[in-house]
Amino acid sequence: MRYLIPLLLFLGLGVLLYAGLGKDTRRVPSPLIDKPAATFDLPELRNPAQRVVSKQFAGKPWLLNVWGSWCVACQEEHPVLLDYAKSKQIPLVGLNWKDDDATALRWLATLGDPYDAVAVDAEGRVAIDFGVYGAPETFLIDANGVIRFKQIGPLTPEVIASEITPRLAAMGVQ
Repeated sequence: MRYLIPLLLFLGLGVLLYAGLGKDTRRVPSPLIDKPAATFDLPELRNPAQRVVSKQFAGKPWLLNVWGSWCVACQEEHPVLLDYAKSKQIPLVGLNWKDDDATALRWLATLGDPYDAVAVDAEGRVAIDFGVYGAPETFLIDANGVIRFKQIGPLTPEVIASEITPRLAAMGVQ
């Protein structure tokens, strides 16, 4: 009997570990999918006198990309964003998260600026409202302001082709 409890605990642990094999640890399901996106009204990075207001994108799908100049993975993702922005398929909105404005502006000037608008989230409150774990993260928001997809980590051409493009097609965007 005294060996039965440790044996059962060992077997239970083995079952849990086995169940986790093969799971993609980069895919964290978001409870915000199919829920209204957080609203925001933030300064525009390139012109702080202007505001980036989430409501200005109502009526059309758009991508919100959370990034920072301090983020190594954001630099890895940046060429993909530049290529995607050339399609002008839907607005690409940057959410510059907990960054220094001057450094972020230099980063965009050096690497290129794919964004239709860049909102400054210096304190990170909007990112918290979106449930951001870390940069980069990208959200596909539909014309009704509902989050339809969340990518944790860098966007890749494969993610765009397999996740974003089919969702946009379902929304009637070609």
